[in-house]
Amino acid sequence: QVQLVESGGGLVQAGGSLRLSCAASGRTSSVYAMGWFRQAPGKEREFVAAITGSGGSTDYADSVKGRFTVSRDNAKNTAYLQMNSLKAEDTGIYYCAADSLYFVVVHASPRYWGQGTQVAVSS
Repeated sequence: QVQLVESGGGLVQAGGSLRLSCAASGRTSSVYAMGWFRQAPGKEREFVAAITGSGGSTDYADSVKGRFTVSRDNAKNTAYLQMNSLKAEDTGIYYCAADSLYFVVVHASPRYWGQGTQVAVSS
């Protein structure tokens, strides 16, 4: 079992920045790929970004490329999502997720999920 806890959400003006953190505990291992997803009000949850267990490869949704950066510190069992140039459409609940398979994180539904952290961007 892996437990994930997100933090760092909040209210920010358009054009601003936030950094989300995802602390992992339990059967943690650097082999777990991790990802970030978000769900806007009235919309389905969508993929935002992913990073392999080693941190050597990343993927991003087209809507956040060039603005968001995913990273991880395996010594701290923590993943991060640096969000710059935020837009009103980035508003939503951001979830951290993990799975042993990177493909699943990017293209399917990861096995482990956090409770989410709210991000609100005012225009």
